Amino acid sequence: MADLTRYLILMAEPEHFARWDAADEAERERVFADFRAFTAAVRERGRFRGGEALVHPRDARTLRPDGDGRRLTEGPYAETVEQLGGFYLVELPDLATALEVAALLPRDYDIEVRECLDVGVPDE
Repeated sequence: MADLTRYLILMAEPEHFARWDAADEAERERVFADFRAFTAAVRERGRFRGGEALVHPRDARTLRPDGDGRRLTEGPYAETVEQLGGFYLVELPDLATALEVAALLPRDYDIEVRECLDVGVPDE
């Protein structure tokens, strides 16, 4: 495919993990159907590079600058009301297309779409 741009699509939701744990099978299937529709739309318009669900923020570990070294802290990078639940890396023709397919993701999430910068680091 010609001239595709990489986008990172982040999914966040207040109390995501509590809502997911409380969801019944029908609600979970609706969410999975939205994910499948998103993936199919990306593949029709560009390239699906990957995506992952993330563990609960309490299980995150953050390395913070500390003088000449780093200090390890437990928990997420920042204290926020919203919790990052997952991400996708996709290649699509333009931002308008990225926003169009991102709108297919489950409507309970706040979706952030960011173009990836090419900083010249080789893939392999």
